[in-house]
Amino acid sequence: MPELAETTVDPANWTCPAPLRDQSVVVMGHGGGGALSAELMEQVFIPAYGNPTLAGLADSAVLELGGARLAFSTDGYVVRPLFFPGGCLGDLAVNGTVNDLAMSGARPAYLSAAFVLEEGVELSVVERIARAVGAAAEAAGVVVATGDTKVVESGHGDGVYVTTAGVGLVPDGVDIRPQRARPGDAVIVSGPIGLHGVAIMSVREGLEFGVEIASDTAPLADLVAAMLNVTPDVHVLRDPTRGGLAASLNEIARASGTGVRLRERAIPVPDAVANACGFLGLDPLYVANEGRLVAFVPPTAADEVLAAMRAHPQGAGSTLIGECVAEHPGMVVVSTGLGGTRVVDLPLGEQLPRIC
Repeated sequence: MPELAETTVDPANWTCPAPLRDQSVVVMGHGGGGALSAELMEQVFIPAYGNPTLAGLADSAVLELGGARLAFSTDGYVVRPLFFPGGCLGDLAVNGTVNDLAMSGARPAYLSAAFVLEEGVELSVVERIARAVGAAAEAAGVVVATGDTKVVESGHGDGVYVTTAGVGLVPDGVDIRPQRARPGDAVIVSGPIGLHGVAIMSVREGLEFGVEIASDTAPLADLVAAMLNVTPDVHVLRDPTRGGLAASLNEIARASGTGVRLRERAIPVPDAVANACGFLGLDPLYVANEGRLVAFVPPTAADEVLAAMRAHPQGAGSTLIGECVAEHPGMVVVSTGLGGTRVVDLPLGEQLPRIC
């Protein structure tokens, strides 16, 4: 038998969706909204500038200022490619920050927009993205009140990056945060999941699934307002972006010290998303969304809130998918169609980087 050639394997060169956790450098998984992102916050940023306001680690901070309750949020957008079915970097940057504010129950009012441009990018591309920002802001009912522009040398960027920050007013009597989840709460998702992540993947990798899958990117503030018109006592709202529905539910379960039990057959996964995920070996629960929310609602108000959501264009596909429970605190489980139960853990990194 011939001898095998001796080879040297360097794990640092591996590429996989679950990067090694003992890295001394930043890896892509640190930006995925999963366990590595949480560790980055806990080990680097919170020790550096942690404070009681930041401690909640919600999508937006709720601040008392001049007698008003303001929601304040900021986010950077580095999606690749810049344009994809259903949207582009520009409307994603607006909708993402608008939705982060809405997840505190706020009515978004003003945004800032900072552009980082790479030398050599075509001005027509910049103009197209800027116009998308303007159109999305108008559709969401917010004003882009200030901004900034920087240019980096060719090869030191990726065309265009956008950072948006926003402020909005939180109505009196509204207290929406992950710590308020209670056993018995109904868990509702506002529509089919997984569309944004699969749309990005299809363009980036040149994949065809027999039907075009478009991103669900959309502003959700009006939908939240319709829910709060039914009851101001909505306990938790979260838009399941990076890390998908699984990451959001795990964060809520851990913050509240409760468990979450889902019914697999109730989770709305479009056939095209299910087929694409099956082909690629992905779990739709971990795929990003940009126009969906998950709500924890008191059981006494669940039917009315669900009806109000279904009456709104952005919530027409709203579905009751499970409940908050006292058992298995801090964990999310799914009752499968075969009668079993599986644990849905917090993802380590992300299945697909650079989706927002």
